[in-house]
Amino acid sequence: ARPHAALCLALAALLCALPSFAPTAFAQAEAAQGDQAGAAAPFDDVDASGPCASDAAHFCKKVTAGGGALSECLTNQLADEKAGKAEGRRLSKDCKKDLRTFKVERAKSFVKDTKLFDACKKEALKFCNSSDLFPEPGSVLSCLRTHIDELGSSCTKQVHRTMEQSSDDLKLDAKLNEKCSADAESLCADVEPGEGRVQTCLRKRRASLSWDCQEELFRQEVENSGDFRLNAELRQACMADSKKFCADIKPGNARVKDCLEDNREKAEFSSECKAKFEDMMARRATDFRLDAKLTKLCASDIENVCGYEKDSLDSIAGWDGRVVECLQDYKDELSTPACQKRVHKLTVRASQDIRMDEPLWDACFDDRAQLCPDVPSGSSRILRCLQDQREKLSYECRATLFDQEVRFAESLDFHQPMKKACAAEATKWCKDVPEGHMRLIECLRSHDSDEEMSTECKKEVKRDEIRSAQDYRLNFRLNKACDADIDALCFSACSPFMGQACGGAVLRCLQTKQANVTSEACKKSIFEIEKGESDDWRRDAILKEACKADVEKFCADKEAGAGRIHRCLRDHAADLSDECKKEELTLSIVQSQDVRLMPQLRVACVDEMKQYCKDVPPGGQRVLKCLQENVKQPDFGGACLKEVDIATKRSARNYKLDFGITKQCAADIKERCTDVPSEGRAKVIKCLLGGFSEITDGCQHEVSRAIKMAMVMYHKGAPLTMECDADVADYCTTPKRASSSRPGFTALGANLKCLSKRIADEKSLSPECKNLLSISSSVPTSELVKGGAISAKALAKEVIAMERKEFKGSAAGDDSSFITLTGWVALVAITALCVVMVGLAIFLVRKYRSPQRTVYTAVKDGGV
Repeated sequence: ARPHAALCLALAALLCALPSFAPTAFAQAEAAQGDQAGAAAPFDDVDASGPCASDAAHFCKKVTAGGGALSECLTNQLADEKAGKAEGRRLSKDCKKDLRTFKVERAKSFVKDTKLFDACKKEALKFCNSSDLFPEPGSVLSCLRTHIDELGSSCTKQVHRTMEQSSDDLKLDAKLNEKCSADAESLCADVEPGEGRVQTCLRKRRASLSWDCQEELFRQEVENSGDFRLNAELRQACMADSKKFCADIKPGNARVKDCLEDNREKAEFSSECKAKFEDMMARRATDFRLDAKLTKLCASDIENVCGYEKDSLDSIAGWDGRVVECLQDYKDELSTPACQKRVHKLTVRASQDIRMDEPLWDACFDDRAQLCPDVPSGSSRILRCLQDQREKLSYECRATLFDQEVRFAESLDFHQPMKKACAAEATKWCKDVPEGHMRLIECLRSHDSDEEMSTECKKEVKRDEIRSAQDYRLNFRLNKACDADIDALCFSACSPFMGQACGGAVLRCLQTKQANVTSEACKKSIFEIEKGESDDWRRDAILKEACKADVEKFCADKEAGAGRIHRCLRDHAADLSDECKKEELTLSIVQSQDVRLMPQLRVACVDEMKQYCKDVPPGGQRVLKCLQENVKQPDFGGACLKEVDIATKRSARNYKLDFGITKQCAADIKERCTDVPSEGRAKVIKCLLGGFSEITDGCQHEVSRAIKMAMVMYHKGAPLTMECDADVADYCTTPKRASSSRPGFTALGANLKCLSKRIADEKSLSPECKNLLSISSSVPTSELVKGGAISAKALAKEVIAMERKEFKGSAAGDDSSFITLTGWVALVAITALCVVMVGLAIFLVRKYRSPQRTVYTAVKDGGV
C-alpha cells in the first residue's frame, strides 16, 4: 500500500521544484495529499479493501489499485451492464455507491485524478496558477475547461473524459454539485442518477431553481455544446447514427453535430436520434452561447456589431435569441465570411422549422396551439400555416412573423417551399446567379410568365411576389437600395419603428416622387416593382384592396398575370367603383410612360420594336411614339397594331395617359383648362385645340401629333376626330384592299389622305374638320396655317407624302406578290442588276459587231 505514499511524495517534490506553485492551490492541495499518504488506501483510487473488495476481486483480478486503475475497471463493468453486454454477476449496490462516492470526491481535487494531473500539469501551471482558485472545489479543472481549445492533445483527452463523466452524473461536476445538490434533492429526488437524467430534470424545472444552480447548469451546457458526446441524452440516442453517417468526422467544434444535422432528413436516419437532435437544435436557438461554432466563428463580430445585445444577457440561459437576431439583421456588416456563412445557416434553420426560431416560437405559442394544432414541425409547415391565417393571429405573433419575413426576404434559401418547388428552374435559368440579396428570387420572377416554368414553381413565385408587395420591407432589394430615399422622401408615409404595417404606402410614395429619387439602384428597383404591378394586379397592394370586389364582379373568369385583370377592369371602366377606377388610372399613368410597363403591348410588339425602334431609348413614351409612326409599314403586325390602337385611344380620351402632352402642356393646361375634367371624351385636349395658336410650341407639337395619330387610326365616333365623321361618311370610301393579318386596320391613314386631298383640291369640307386637318399636318404650323387660312400648297405636300407611303403599303399588301427591298439590300440588288445589264450589253455588242470567222475542225484517224 505504500507505493501510493511514495507517489504523493514524488508529486510534492515536483511541485516544490516549481517555485511559482508555492503559494497556489497546488501547494495547498498537495499538503492535504501528504496527510493522506500514510493511509492504507490509495488517495487516487477506489479502496480495494472496502465495499468493492469482492467485486474488485471478481471483475478486476489483474488490476492493482492506484492511479484510478481500479475505478476505471469497475466503471467499464458498470457500462457493460447498462449496455446489456455483461453476463452473470453484477456489481453490488454497495460497490456502485462507493465507486460514485470516490468519483465525486475526485472531481473536487485536480491532483486526486492522477491521469488528469499527469496530462495537464503544464497547462495548469500556465493557465490556472492562481491562489484565487483555491479552496473552491474543482477549481483547477474548471479553469482547464475554459482553456480547452488551448490545451495539448493529452490534456484535452483527459479533460474531455471528466466532462463526459460529469455530463452523465451531476455530482461529478464539483461546482454543479455544490450549487444544485439541494435543488436536485427537492425537485428530482425520484430521478435515477446517470445518463444526464438529473440535469434534464432540473432544466425542465428551471423556473423553480435557485439562481446559482441555474448559472452552473447553463455553464455546463455551454461548455458541453461543442461535442455531441457531452450531451448524455443525445449521445445515447445518436451514437449509432454518428457511426453510420459521420464516422470520418473528427469530434469537437460541433463538427459531428453539423454532420448529423445535414443527414437528419435521410430515410435511414433513426427517428429517435432525429427527435432528440431537433430538441437540441431548438434549445440551441434560444441562446447563441449554446452554439459553439457560432460563438467561435463570430466572436469578434458579436463584440463589435452586437455587443450591446451580448452584454444585456444574464449569466443564465437567455430565451429570446437577441444576439442571433442582431447577427441576422446586420449580416452584411459582419467582417468574417465564416461568421456570415454560419448566420446564413441559422436563418435557414429558422425558415425550415419554427422551433429553431425562438422569438417566433414564443410569440406564436398560443396561436400555434389554436390555429395549427395538428401541423407537424419541419419543412416550413407551421410557418406556412401561420402565414395563411395572418389575419387571425395575435398582434405579437403577427408582428414577430413579419419581422422574420423581412429577414427571410433576402435569400431563396430562406424560402424553403419555393426552393424545393423551383429546384429545376433555378438550375436551368439561374445557375450563374449568386445567392443572396434576393438575386435568385428576382431571377425566378423574371421567368414567372415562361411556359416552361412548372405549375408548382409558378405558384410559389407568385405567392412570394404578392406577399412582398404588401410592404416595401419585404422586398429586400428595394428596402436596401431605397433606404436613404425613403428617409428623405417618404418618412411620414409609414413608420416601421412603430410596429406599423405599411401596406403599399411607401411604394406608392416612391412612385409618386420618383423624379426626386437620387439613387439609380432605387430607381431600378421601383421600375421592377411597377413592372410587376402592371403584370399582376395582386402585386399592387393598394389597387388590390380597392379593386377586390370589382375583380370578383367583372373579371372572375380571368386568370391573373400578363395584365389580363387590368385590361378587364379597363374594359368595364364605366362600371367600376370610384376607388378602383382611381387606382387603375394611377397605374395607367405610370404605364403610359414606358411600353415595358404595358404587358400586352410588350409581348405583341416585340418584333416591331426590334425592327423599327431598336435604337429608341425606353421611357418618356418614346417607344410608343416610334411604333405609332410606323403603323403603316407593310410588315407591321396586326397584334401589335391592335395594342398600339388601344394605347392611342386611351391616351386620346385622357390626356394624362399621353406623356408628351402631360409634360409639354402642363403650363397651358393650368392656364386654360383648369376646370376641365381630365377623364373621358378628350375634353382637355379639345380645350387646348380651342386656343391652339396661343399655346406653347412644345404643346402645339404634342397636340398636333395626338390629332394626327387619331386621324391615321381613325375610328368613327372617336372623341378627337368626331368633327370629321360626317365628312368621312360623305366623301371617303373605305379601300377594297384587305389584310388577314390586320383585320380592322386596312385603311390606315386613308381617311386622312382623302380629306386632305379635298382641301388641296379646294373642295368643300366642314370648318371644324379643316381645323383638325391643319393641326394634324406634319408640316410646321407656321407654314400650314397663315392668318387662320389653310395653305393648299402645304396640304398638297402632305397628300403627296401620304400617297407615296400608301403606294408602298399597297404594293406590299397586294396579292401580286411584289417584293420590296430597302436599305443596303436594295443597293446591292440594284448594283447586281446593273452589272448584269452591262454584261448583257457587252455580249450583244461583241456578237453583232465582230467579223465572222470560218472555223475548221480537223479529225485524226484512229490509226495515226
